[in-house]
Amino acid sequence: QVQLVESGGGLVQPGGSLRLSCAASGGIFSMGWYRQAPGKQRELVAAITSGGSTNYADSVKGRFTISRDNAKNAVYLQMNNLKPEDTAVYYCKATRVVTGIAYWGQGTQVTVSS
Repeated sequence: QVQLVESGGGLVQPGGSLRLSCAASGGIFSMGWYRQAPGKQRELVAAITSGGSTNYADSVKGRFTISRDNAKNAVYLQMNNLKPEDTAVYYCKATRVVTGIAYWGQGTQVTVSS
C-alpha cells in the first residue's frame, strides 16, 4: 500500500510564499499537485514525470515551481506571489509508472488572505 505524506500548507498573506512537500513510500511515480476550492472541481496545478518533465496550469505559470527528489520519492511545490484565488485544499497525487495506478494524499489547506 502506497502512502503519501503531505506537509507545508497554512495561512499566508497575498504576495507571500509557501512550499508544499509530499513523500511517497516505495516505487517510481509520476507526481503532481491538484487543488480543490469550495464549490469547485479538483484541478491540476502542476505535474512532473519521473524523468523531470513538468506541466503547469496557466493560472500558476511563473509563480509556482514543481520539483522532485527521486532518491526520496518526494515532490515539492514552491508557491510564490500567492493570490486569494489560490486558496484551496491541495492534494498530492502519485501515479505508479509500472501499473498506472494513482494514489492521493490526504490534502493540505492553503489559505491566502490578509
